[in-house]
Amino acid sequence: MRPVYVTGVGLHAFGRFPDASLTALGMVAVQRALAEAAIGRGGFQAAFCGSVYGGVATGHKVLTALGLSGVPTVNVEAGCASGGAALALASAQIASGACDTALVFGLEKMPRGMIRSSFFEPWREEAGLAATPAYFALRAQRLMRESDVRAEDLAAVSVQNHLHGVHNPYAMYRKPIGAEAVLASALVCDPLRLLMLCAPNEGAAAVVLSSRPGDAPPVRVLAAVLRSHLPGSVLGEHTPLAGLADDASPTPSEMAACVAYEAAGVGPADLHVVELQDTDAARHILSAEELGLCPRGGGGAWVRGGGGSMGSRLPVNPSGGLLSKGEPLGASALGQIVELAWQLRGAAGARQVADARVGLAHTVGRGANACVVVLRAG
Repeated sequence: MRPVYVTGVGLHAFGRFPDASLTALGMVAVQRALAEAAIGRGGFQAAFCGSVYGGVATGHKVLTALGLSGVPTVNVEAGCASGGAALALASAQIASGACDTALVFGLEKMPRGMIRSSFFEPWREEAGLAATPAYFALRAQRLMRESDVRAEDLAAVSVQNHLHGVHNPYAMYRKPIGAEAVLASALVCDPLRLLMLCAPNEGAAAVVLSSRPGDAPPVRVLAAVLRSHLPGSVLGEHTPLAGLADDASPTPSEMAACVAYEAAGVGPADLHVVELQDTDAARHILSAEELGLCPRGGGGAWVRGGGGSMGSRLPVNPSGGLLSKGEPLGASALGQIVELAWQLRGAAGARQVADARVGLAHTVGRGANACVVVLRAG
């Protein structure tokens, strides 16, 4: 298999942009990635676009507006992992020799309020059984019941990610907050309070992959793995609060991480920086456990020991994560890749992780779909 390199990255900031169309957001990210890769029309042989709420042929609309249509273009929907799924498809195309260079981009304009989805039958939403935020809260309650995770730990996660986001000009929220403010914010669904949940919003991200390194310091894709769920856990992303209670089944994140670590030839101890799914503060802790960044059931102690902070051995979400940036579903996974590319190039500015050489990106969401990507400098 041929090597796969990240040769260009681009972002449109995450936030709310009522005067910009979805296509316009995507155009900005794509133009920036192509400019960094120093390519234009004819410079890539395939395009993959991640979006959930974008509608029909979202990627085609962006490429048409830029005069770049004509290449095979695949629109990908995989919930929160849409951008990761698109990147995995493009990476496989290049590694196999099907093409030399591919454009991957993701974009979204999320509806305001609760994340709604046609994944759920209408009666489920009417009965209050949609997955958000009740499902997030039930998952958090279970995490707290089965381990020593406390409300103060959930608050600490939010404090940490917001602190990291202060230095990210692409984040929606860039002000530090204290634990007292988090714990005093409105109770949404016990134990989750408003400042423990990410905000659905808008944004776009783009990445150029190639079989050859570009002019920028090289960043190589060591693994890009997508996995769906096995029948089992009642509280997985795949089920609206109903299913078999088989806790022995590995989660999609655990399966994706296991395969990605093996393919990349690294383990959690080899990582220098991680961007992980933090839809809510409890998901942040659960993600760390599923990725092996701390022991199963040890997430509370990991947080209390400063796990994931910029001063720790393994900083997590130096971008601020979804809690600081917000979550435009189709763009969030590729936003992680952009952040890691900057980190591995030593170009992340005030939020730079010292001596970062190996990074991991993780997304998980509706479907269920989980994606784990491992990148290495050089």
